[in-house]
Amino acid sequence: IGNTVLHILVLQPNKTFACHMYSLILSYDRNKDGPGSLELIPNNEGLSPFKLAGVEGNTVMFQYLMQKRKQNLWSFGPLSTVLYDITEIDSWAEDQSFLELIVSTKKREARQILDLTPVKELVSLKWNMYGRPYFCFLALFYILYMVCFTMCCVYRPLKPRTGNRTNSRDNTIYVQKMLQESYVEYEDELRLVGELITVIGAVVILVLEIPDILRVGAAKYFGQTILGGPFHIIVITYACMILVTMVMRLTSTTGEVVPMSFALVLGWCNVMYFARGFQMLGPFTIMIQKMIFGDLMRFCWLMAVVILGFASAFYIIFQTENPDNLGQFYNYPMSLFTTFELFLTIIDGPANYDVDLPFMYSVVYFAFAIIAALLMLNLLIAMMGDTHWRVAHEQDELWRAQVVATTVMLERKLPRCLWPRSGICGREFGLGDRWYLRIEDRVDPNKHKMMRYTEAFKAQDRDNYDKGSEKLETSGDTLCKKGLSALSLSRNTSRTSSHRGWEILRRNT
Repeated sequence: IGNTVLHILVLQPNKTFACHMYSLILSYDRNKDGPGSLELIPNNEGLSPFKLAGVEGNTVMFQYLMQKRKQNLWSFGPLSTVLYDITEIDSWAEDQSFLELIVSTKKREARQILDLTPVKELVSLKWNMYGRPYFCFLALFYILYMVCFTMCCVYRPLKPRTGNRTNSRDNTIYVQKMLQESYVEYEDELRLVGELITVIGAVVILVLEIPDILRVGAAKYFGQTILGGPFHIIVITYACMILVTMVMRLTSTTGEVVPMSFALVLGWCNVMYFARGFQMLGPFTIMIQKMIFGDLMRFCWLMAVVILGFASAFYIIFQTENPDNLGQFYNYPMSLFTTFELFLTIIDGPANYDVDLPFMYSVVYFAFAIIAALLMLNLLIAMMGDTHWRVAHEQDELWRAQVVATTVMLERKLPRCLWPRSGICGREFGLGDRWYLRIEDRVDPNKHKMMRYTEAFKAQDRDNYDKGSEKLETSGDTLCKKGLSALSLSRNTSRTSSHRGWEILRRNT
């Protein structure tokens, strides 16, 4: 019951009342220093009160709990050293990481905890010491891997076509070699080495991604932008395309160019994932993701309807005409593709003006130009501009969340020998087996002096105003004007004394 009450207090809107009641309940806990403490009992979702405060974005409760768990090591004048307990915060030995919970929650208030002590210092320590070097090395390694795969695709085994053409529009001069003909010469052996590296890399990608999908869940793993959800879809699809290409090569099945082309596009697009390691480029990847999976996905439904309707109209108009003079609309699939190009204003009206055109072509093309080029494209630009404005206002916050997500990901993937635990063990200071982060703080005495001056001046203004108000209320109707003049004089005196105090404050600072 006590643990349930603690979880309820974390969710209370009255933060001050919740903190006092939280402390009161813990004062009756007999095992507050042992393993059976109420603070350590999780709820049905596996969250302790401390983690729940982070997930809900309750910064007041989080700071209150951190102040209870900190240890003052020493202080000398304005300098002080504090040990913050990071046992539940550090993701090194946690199955359900506190940092991962913060960046994966949908509440924006939770990301504000990343700017609080000691979370900010812990993330900065991890990222600067281990995260950034490993991430840069991983980006370089992936680019070299993609260069290797691209070269294998460029020099894939081809041979001249021997059969006769049965269609005048057939333009194929090379065909794919069979498996027995693909690895004969020395250049083929070099390409084989690159292909083996490509296949091994695809298998490694699947081995690393599938356990995280099972642990987190597909909806959360692929749906969270900060966790890199769309990029996980891209890299898994890329790995599957590589394996499909390998099977087609081993079975000598024609058409390997289809999965190979998809793999090239997806593999190089995944390079944008590594932009999150840089503050200048990281927010742009989030903008791209939100535009593609937000604005563009909704716009594509409208675009598909418009293209389908006008492509059908164009095909019906030119269905009775000679296809040799109107190659862009010679069949229905080509009409769809041509209308798509017209929609994006990639090409102009694809009509042969050397022959007589149907009258309905001008009417339909005029309506299409108004709806597509003037209306819908400008609507898409306006939608993307609104998304850019919203993301730009929180780009620094989103980038810090990206850094946290990347740090947690690297910490889980890399061996323990390459990523030692951050912080100091409490046994060094006689504080048990809990881990602490040592933070040095400097207290500026001038800042506190300025705050005392400010509060004193504000209090003096309030006292003078209250005296003037009382004088005004006790005056009768006959003394109304005198009371107002007295109040005016009192306020002028208050402003004069306050102005003199601020001048003293400016000179002192």
